[in-house]
Amino acid sequence: MRKDRRFFIGMTGVAAVVGYLMWTGISDTMVYYLTPAELLAKVESDASFHDLGVKVSGRVSTGSHHTVPGQALRHRFVVEDLDQPEMNFPTEYQGILPDTFVDEVEVVMEGRFRPDGVFEAKLVLTKCGSRYEAMPEDGNVAGGSASGGNSG
Repeated sequence: MRKDRRFFIGMTGVAAVVGYLMWTGISDTMVYYLTPAELLAKVESDASFHDLGVKVSGRVSTGSHHTVPGQALRHRFVVEDLDQPEMNFPTEYQGILPDTFVDEVEVVMEGRFRPDGVFEAKLVLTKCGSRYEAMPEDGNVAGGSASGGNSG
């Protein structure tokens, strides 16, 4: 067999192995998030779902966030479904919330839905699309220019 064929076969094998490793790595780390409506439907159909840890994505209801008196790091707020705001549930979280946590922000939470109807979050992440908007096409930022250079 010629050297160039052996090289091509070897490179094909390496590419196949790398492709397989990438595919299995991506598949193992992909996680499906439930919406509040999906979570409430699953709990209603199967009460044992309360014992499972889940990830939920929704929006913080306006004016619902407050801290528990005497416990500065104990937060309570309501999370609603993006498409069906009437599908919502109270949430409790013990810890420091992200800086971008405000009313109507989209959140992704990890935790469990307790039998008393409260979602006990162990992790709260915010989606902050508006904070990282693209620069305007003309390149000018309000109040200055995008060049950042000195004019003098």
